[in-house]
Amino acid sequence: MRSPDQENTENLAETLLELAAKSGAEAAEVYESRSLSRPVFFEANRLKQLESAQAEGTALRLWRNGCPGLAVAYGPVVAQNLVDRAIALSQLNPPETIELATSQRIVYPPMGTTVPVEQLVSWGKEAIALVRDAYPDVLCTAEWECEVESTRLINSQGLDSSCTDTTLSCYLAAEWVRGEDFLSVADGQTQRDTLDPGALVQQILQRLHWSQENVAPPTGRIPVLFTDKAADMLWGTVQAALNGKRVIEGASPWSDRLGQQVISDAFTLTQQPALGPFSCPFDDEGTPTKTLTLIKDGILQLFYTDRTIGKLLGSGTTGTGFRPGLGSYPSPGLVNLVIEPGKGTLLDLISQMDEGLVVDQMLGGGSGISGDFSINVDLGYRVRKGEIIGRVKDTMVTGNVYTALKQLVAISAEADWNGPCYTPSLVVEGLSVTGRRE
Repeated sequence: MRSPDQENTENLAETLLELAAKSGAEAAEVYESRSLSRPVFFEANRLKQLESAQAEGTALRLWRNGCPGLAVAYGPVVAQNLVDRAIALSQLNPPETIELATSQRIVYPPMGTTVPVEQLVSWGKEAIALVRDAYPDVLCTAEWECEVESTRLINSQGLDSSCTDTTLSCYLAAEWVRGEDFLSVADGQTQRDTLDPGALVQQILQRLHWSQENVAPPTGRIPVLFTDKAADMLWGTVQAALNGKRVIEGASPWSDRLGQQVISDAFTLTQQPALGPFSCPFDDEGTPTKTLTLIKDGILQLFYTDRTIGKLLGSGTTGTGFRPGLGSYPSPGLVNLVIEPGKGTLLDLISQMDEGLVVDQMLGGGSGISGDFSINVDLGYRVRKGEIIGRVKDTMVTGNVYTALKQLVAISAEADWNGPCYTPSLVVEGLSVTGRRE
């Protein structure tokens, strides 16, 4: 039961703004997040459990005498307590320029369709049955989920934006033990409205087929094909280099390269916030999101910013101010980074390789702003004369992201989502491969 001091969720945000003003704050904003998820878990080929998880969080950010204070509460909120905490924290911070979106009241149409638990269970059973029909000795682990999330941002400048989205996701892992050899192949989907168990299973079965034989890895400087899910490692570095905050700090190697060629002319990178399962109508500062061309034909076009960084750069916000977490201040972040696809399928790219390595799953590999990386290949395959001849083990790939993206060999027309990044598979040179030869 809600205590008398706990505010009704329906008017909590307005109450917090009113109390903040009465406490001496000259400006304030409230960010509310509510979610309901219903995951379905499978283990060792069987349905294990059904869950229902509900979460709610409220973040109050205010400024008193120009000094910011941020307080967060999860679950029911005692409004005055939250305001008092934010006021107390503001006394510990130096003053700053207040950057808030102004008057705009929009309730965006809901996105996505809710799927019943029974459908999630059916999809899970179907996928596992298809895998085990082909490989009876495989043990499957899976998770299928429908999540509904609502976000509202309201501030003292008249802003009031809210949206609700429903996202479907699934993850399927197949474990294959052959004597002392252990293999784990995993893949997943994130979509609106529906999932495709058949397509997911085909990806798993293809990897299992390629893994039937273990072979010695190729070594030296050879072409390396990153599948769409492995290629995501490269784009983390690119996003860091395009971050306006990194430019202000002087950390981005592209800080003074606007209008210049920075990667292969085959690459065009855009932000498309209305596309796919991660579509987002406004950022966490209340600015409507929009399509951005960041790199076109390899030429750097734009750095992305939030309100504060945009003002420092003199470019204004690009509508990309997002909170890493509820208790964090907004900072520059992209939603729906899209790498423009090229030509051909994954199999077409493989057929064009005389001798090379396919990287599909990896351990580690975060390269950071420097671009230097060293990854252990968790699941990879050797290519010889355009065909995969087997799975490699104990293999490492080292190189530099910026160098690799200048030495593109091919890019596929097929692409997939890895979180809010839509990426194709690609083949690059300039990487060093080492491994234990049998």
